Amino acid sequence: MANAEHGGRPAEALGATAVGTVRARLRVARLGLWLIAAVLGARQVAVVLGSPRGERLTDLETWVGPDGVLHVEGSLYDSTRFTGTPFGGLVLKPLTRAAEQALGWGWTFGTLLLVVALGLVAARALPQPVSRRTSLLAAPAAVSLLMLSLPVRNTLYLGQTSIIPVLLVLLACFAVRGVRASGVLIGLAAAFQPTLLLFTPLLWFTGRRRAAACAGTTFTACTLLAWAAMPHDSHTYWVHHLAGVGLGGRADGLGNQSLHGALLRLGLTGPLEIALFLLLGAAVAVLAVRRAVRYAHDGQLLLAVAVTGCAAIVVSPTAWQHQLLWVLLAVVGQVGKRASDRYVWPVAVVLVMTLPAKTMVPDKVIFHPLRADLVLLAALATAAVVPFLSRTSPYWQTPVPTRYADPVPARLRRVPLVPFLRRVISRPNLLFELLLIRVTYYAYAQIRLAAAGGSNSAGRVTAEEHGEEIHSLERALYVDIEYWANHAVVKIDWLREFFDFYYTSFHFGVPLAILGVLYWRRPVDYRWARSGIGFATVFALIGFWLYPLAPPRLMPGLGIIDTVNGPQDFSKPDYGTLTELTNQYAAMPSLHFGWSLWCGLVVLVLAPRWWMKALGLLHPLCTVAAIVVTGNHWVLDAVGGALVVGAGFWMTYLLQGPRARTVTARAKARTHGESVSSGPSAPVKDRTPS
Repeated sequence: MANAEHGGRPAEALGATAVGTVRARLRVARLGLWLIAAVLGARQVAVVLGSPRGERLTDLETWVGPDGVLHVEGSLYDSTRFTGTPFGGLVLKPLTRAAEQALGWGWTFGTLLLVVALGLVAARALPQPVSRRTSLLAAPAAVSLLMLSLPVRNTLYLGQTSIIPVLLVLLACFAVRGVRASGVLIGLAAAFQPTLLLFTPLLWFTGRRRAAACAGTTFTACTLLAWAAMPHDSHTYWVHHLAGVGLGGRADGLGNQSLHGALLRLGLTGPLEIALFLLLGAAVAVLAVRRAVRYAHDGQLLLAVAVTGCAAIVVSPTAWQHQLLWVLLAVVGQVGKRASDRYVWPVAVVLVMTLPAKTMVPDKVIFHPLRADLVLLAALATAAVVPFLSRTSPYWQTPVPTRYADPVPARLRRVPLVPFLRRVISRPNLLFELLLIRVTYYAYAQIRLAAAGGSNSAGRVTAEEHGEEIHSLERALYVDIEYWANHAVVKIDWLREFFDFYYTSFHFGVPLAILGVLYWRRPVDYRWARSGIGFATVFALIGFWLYPLAPPRLMPGLGIIDTVNGPQDFSKPDYGTLTELTNQYAAMPSLHFGWSLWCGLVVLVLAPRWWMKALGLLHPLCTVAAIVVTGNHWVLDAVGGALVVGAGFWMTYLLQGPRARTVTARAKARTHGESVSSGPSAPVKDRTPS
């Protein structure tokens, strides 16, 4: 009876029930992930096979002859679309009598099967030990990520063979038995992608010298076989094009994510560029192989494979998007001593490999080099820079735990609504925050643009009708001051220039500056403020979608002068769209005023000096004047902006409770046995170290 619970059931039975529940949930989660992978695979098939002829499998269909089959005559490189080696072309020769339609279906489904096999092998290759949850969910999660990745999507669309060498390397390292077999598979992979010969020194320095010799021998034999069968094509590839340079597009094109392509984009040409490429490439290769050998000896062979593959990307003369899958394998590396940092690297890798560079990097001149070489930088970081943890590190299994703030009493019984969202008091990871802000803003911009409606003409009619409604309501409330304020400011040049500058310059700069100061000085308050502006933006997007509204400057017959963009030609049906860069009918609510009000409230609450609080409140006052006098918003738009900011802070309160304070006067008084005054307690400045 000592081991029985109050309900009469033994403790062992309760424990078994709990374990059974956890296992059932894991099985459901696993099934759900496999369904997601299946849906993603079906979507890829539909996109590829649903595209018009000539726009799908373009690299493969360069061989399609007049009879609808792959032609045998002629050169592989009559078109520069085919970027594979002559050996790759030799492997494709048996398909020369396949009908085009059957080839498309067979090639697409065959590639999908290779992707599934790649995910299964990668899931089994995770460094041990792994939890039961990881072992059950790794395979479907890996297949889903592969389906979402840009290299796989590009491979399916172009009809490329780039999945094959990656799968051959993984099979050689984790699936086949026997030294010779693994060497032969790596040699075959190098015959498809020559820079994969970097795996030969990895085999050599990890003690598998016979496998390294077999890999080199297999690569040489395959290359000579292709040369004997197709001497003209082999000479074209290895001599004329120098191992593929110039195939698939210009070497300095954005699609070439190799060090050679990056140097060309920087303006370097001729012997200087070649010498610098060879020197830097050799340094990266040596450093990457040394790191890979260390990780292999540490029991992280999959990470070693990823590091070596990323080095192959860097040192290759051309590394097109369908050849960049090695970067995604680096997601298995663990980076950071703190538990809160552990997800930053995998999230960054997944975002880089699944989203276009324009999503990750702003379209500003200063960021153009980063935007052009984002995947290359990720590969370079994986190969030579990122300090992956060793399995012998004390932080491998037990990272530094996350610190949480003490509970703060709330006025409502059900706050916080989500108890597990406790308030973290340690400083968040800067890279993760930048990624979060950038991706969130990109999603905001896309949703705002989509909220314009199905067509410019339809969106214009609806937005102007809503504009008439707002104008009528303002007249009823006696706040229709837009025309008077606009024309009064236009008459004073310096005042018009000031408000134009204020409208275009302070919208993003001030909120980012406040977030930066809070991140560095008061990380707890940073999280609270960041959540507030995030929820406010989400509510504003709902408003843009449900109530498209033309601003005063885009209302025909109102007589408002557009001081920022210049006169509008109302005779054009698409006026006001600003070349489709943004939705000009996203006026209600005004985020210009909403974000400025958020700035003022944050400064008012957190600033330690009265003059700082006054300066913070001056910003929303100047902003509301700017948005009205420039003709970009109605007065009621500012009211809508204030409402979404209030809703944003309220949602933050509901989910997380009151603003966290690490030390309060009430807690101090309770600790020292002192009486607590009835007045509100002032929070102590949070200077929590990272």
